[in-house]
Amino acid sequence: MSQANTVRSVNYATSPLLASKTPPWRSKLLVALVGLGFAALVGRAVYIQIVGAEFFLKQGEARYARTLDMPASRGRVLDRNGQLLATSVPAPSVWAIPKDFDADRKQRAQLARLLGLNAAQLNDKLDDNQNFAWLRRQVDESVWREIKALNVKGVYEQREYKRSYPEGEAAAHVVGFTNIEDKGQEGIELAFQKDLQGRNGSRGVVKDRFGRVVEDIGERVEPANGRDIQLSIDTKVQFFAYQRIRDAVLEHKAKAGSVVVLDAQTGELLALANYPSYNPGERSHLSGEQLRNRALTDTFEPGSTMKPLIAGLALESGRVTPDTVIQTAPGRIQITGSTITDAHPHGLLSVNEVIQKSSNVGIVKIAMQMQPREMWELFAQVGLGQKPQLEFPGVVSGRLRPYKTWRPIEQATMAYGYGLSASLFQLARAYTVFAHDGELIPATILKREQGPVAGVRVFSPDTAQKVRHMLQMAAGPGGTGPKAQTMGYSVGGKSGTAHKQEGRGYASNKFRSWFVGLSPISQPRIIVAVMVDEPNNGLHFGGDVAAPVFSQVVQQTLRTLSVPPDIDVRSQIVEHDIPAEPESF
Repeated sequence: MSQANTVRSVNYATSPLLASKTPPWRSKLLVALVGLGFAALVGRAVYIQIVGAEFFLKQGEARYARTLDMPASRGRVLDRNGQLLATSVPAPSVWAIPKDFDADRKQRAQLARLLGLNAAQLNDKLDDNQNFAWLRRQVDESVWREIKALNVKGVYEQREYKRSYPEGEAAAHVVGFTNIEDKGQEGIELAFQKDLQGRNGSRGVVKDRFGRVVEDIGERVEPANGRDIQLSIDTKVQFFAYQRIRDAVLEHKAKAGSVVVLDAQTGELLALANYPSYNPGERSHLSGEQLRNRALTDTFEPGSTMKPLIAGLALESGRVTPDTVIQTAPGRIQITGSTITDAHPHGLLSVNEVIQKSSNVGIVKIAMQMQPREMWELFAQVGLGQKPQLEFPGVVSGRLRPYKTWRPIEQATMAYGYGLSASLFQLARAYTVFAHDGELIPATILKREQGPVAGVRVFSPDTAQKVRHMLQMAAGPGGTGPKAQTMGYSVGGKSGTAHKQEGRGYASNKFRSWFVGLSPISQPRIIVAVMVDEPNNGLHFGGDVAAPVFSQVVQQTLRTLSVPPDIDVRSQIVEHDIPAEPESF
């Protein structure tokens, strides 16, 4: 009781500790610090809510909002009749969130097998990024169904578009292909990338932590699909041309081969086939040899296929007529110390027969009557030495040196196709001067809506008709290409054979063989050019190796185009079993 009274009796006012006065600056400092803290909080609130509101809203949205691309469907590639050459089909792509990935050993093994990976490869993909990893893109629908059935946590699917090529290797060098990002890499896919790709759309969504879309937000931008491209190619002609050149390459144990088919009236490219080829939808083991579009990118000395052009120039200038006689005996001629020979002596030949027999001596004697500039201008007029104006990547110009640098022997050899170079496509187009009554017409790989087109005049219609007659003789009995004759249709053309260049000279046992011609002869509808590279099975002349391919392609193409036969089949003698006249080269 006394202790309680003692406590109550304490006088706090007289306590020494409490009696000391607090300095005024302390209380002011405390108030100032509280005021500054409050001001800082107000300032931060003002900054977040007003000044930096847009930034913080974006940061907040970044935690849950996503903008998803809505891929545009790539445009289709169609042939002249609307048949599909390339189209896009939906394909599932498999991805994962590695930090959420959870699978036992058995599930991992099954997943790796379905993805076409081994265990180490699967682990590498999952270890690369903990937030996202592509496991495999554009798998088959059946593969995704099996993966989904595994119920592996953290593995998801995204729909993409995969390119499909119905014509496969037959049209590979025309259509080309795209990469995994749907960007054109070769052929039409590359040449018309901007037109085909379209424009992707987008939509805003809210996603949860598992990457699942919870709801749509914001404005939706619809994708604009790519534009369809319709080619002048005819899939039936293309497929048959590919089959024939493939069979010829295999039969003659050759290195490669090409075929070009042009519409002689419109300049449209009906077929462009090469062998070896590849499947554009399966490119895991591609080689450079398979990818090469030889008909457009490979150049070679055109050999005897140049002789009709020289004969046409001589006719046009009035130097000769078809019946002018040329002395080719004794089968050789000297030009500034160099000897040019024929396969065997012919003696007296008319200009018609010079082309029919493919006489080097005869054509050189005609060519040496001309000035080098005349020959150069002719070659340039028909497109040699110039890059073709074709809507296609990789076309080449070939080689045509300035005429002022030509020596006499070079002028002579150019008359039969040595000393200059051209692609097979350039040769086919050059022959439009004969098929189109003396006019060189523009070529295209896109379908033309209008009919026959006008070209640049090189020869008169009369000269073109006379040269067509010479070409018909060359492809007939007694010529170098009787195996080019076609059942039901008249044909004309010129075979060519040339030693391949090797180093600074020519290989003695390596040849290129070709045949370029047109049909029907009176009113040509198509031009077909065939090249076989390094035939190595006993035959190497163009009349033996390339002419039969020409014959088969002409017959099938004219039938496909519904061109009526112009020869009575019952009275026609097809010279496929008669040996061709050896050509000079």
